[in-house]
Amino acid sequence: MFKWFQKLLPQEDAFFVLTSQHAEHLVHGAKALREMLDGGPNVMACVERIVRHETDADVITREVLLDMKRSFITPFERTDIQELITSMDDAIDQMRKTTKLVRLYEVNTFEPHMRDMADIVIKSANLTAEMIAALKDVRENAQRLGHLAEEIVHSEDEADALHEKGLKALYLAHRDSHAMPFIIGTEIYDSLEKIMDRFEDIANEINGIVISHL
Repeated sequence: MFKWFQKLLPQEDAFFVLTSQHAEHLVHGAKALREMLDGGPNVMACVERIVRHETDADVITREVLLDMKRSFITPFERTDIQELITSMDDAIDQMRKTTKLVRLYEVNTFEPHMRDMADIVIKSANLTAEMIAALKDVRENAQRLGHLAEEIVHSEDEADALHEKGLKALYLAHRDSHAMPFIIGTEIYDSLEKIMDRFEDIANEINGIVISHL
């Protein structure tokens, strides 16, 4: 009944505009995260960029949820909209949580596998932006959306493998010395892995929307 009723009423573009803007913040946040992991004197500047993008993304999330409540008709089921924008916001929130670790422990040098994981985060953010754009015509782009979701899931698997390699390298480097670098490095690796988990959540939410519209 809902799908039939949707066809009778014009669709608002607000959802697509706002989610596209949120996806842009995901991309910019991911790029700042990668630059942060280069280390050196620009770490804190990158941290501030991530914080700004996360703050702006929060504003967009609230606007999406408010628009959903005010709108008589929505492009997708309300629960789907809420879960999708929440998953997107969780991804950039996790980027900010990573910066909190960097600030707390005053870290300015990072491990190679951390940078490799951040490269995957950028790839996943770009794939997410592409998926959000394709949602405007979900039926027409169903196959493409499925392929993009599979890429994100595969990227999450790659990040898991890098996470394991990174932890092993940390252990070997610090097993005969002080434990603190290992503890700090482990927390950063775990946070990066959680970012990728959140991108996989986004892919799964979009897959659910696609399936419901086939």
